[in-house]
Amino acid sequence: MKSLWDLRDQPEKKPRMPLSLSAIVDTAIEIADNDGIEAVSMQRIAADLGFTKMSLYRHVSNKSELLSLVIDTAVGEPPDLSEVPGGWRARLEEYVRLLSDVWRQHPWLPTVTVGARVMGPREAGWTESAVATLAGTGLTSDERLAAAFIVSGHVRNTQSLATAGTQAWSGGSELAELINSRAELFPELSRALSRPTPALDDNARKFGLDRFLDGLAALIEERS
Repeated sequence: MKSLWDLRDQPEKKPRMPLSLSAIVDTAIEIADNDGIEAVSMQRIAADLGFTKMSLYRHVSNKSELLSLVIDTAVGEPPDLSEVPGGWRARLEEYVRLLSDVWRQHPWLPTVTVGARVMGPREAGWTESAVATLAGTGLTSDERLAAAFIVSGHVRNTQSLATAGTQAWSGGSELAELINSRAELFPELSRALSRPTPALDDNARKFGLDRFLDGLAALIEERS
């Protein structure tokens, strides 16, 4: 009777959804996106889902296995670049753009996709897509794989300050001001940083990628 006559708006209780592996993984990704990968724990995931921590272990054996699933889900389906016009170079440039977008959506991905570990099928599929862009160029299969590694590493190194380094090499940074105030100790750095730095605006991504692709083009031309 009390609830019948309580006319104040009452928030509806959210029905608890059945616990599943996909719900656990999706929740872990949401936590990582919002609060960083360090915030992801079995306890936090269980609390967000409204279950006990132990109930999660019926679906995933440990946090290491969960992290592997989280990575492979977050990277998404590997792109099909075969229809990108402009040849192998345009396809590799599109690969860089798409990989950058995924890492921008999930900024914790570059830091967890390092070291000795087993890749999932989606993540491996991204490397397959990069290698496939160079099919028919005259490069050997291992050279094409090496090129894919270099391009992906270049994206990682230039993605953000979190992965590119602790100092911003740009004209307006605190580091640039310190170097410019001591030009006699750092004459070349001071000269480079005392004017607009378009090559560094994107952590030197475009400059480095263009130079690498130029070298790859020369090798491909030599093979042909």
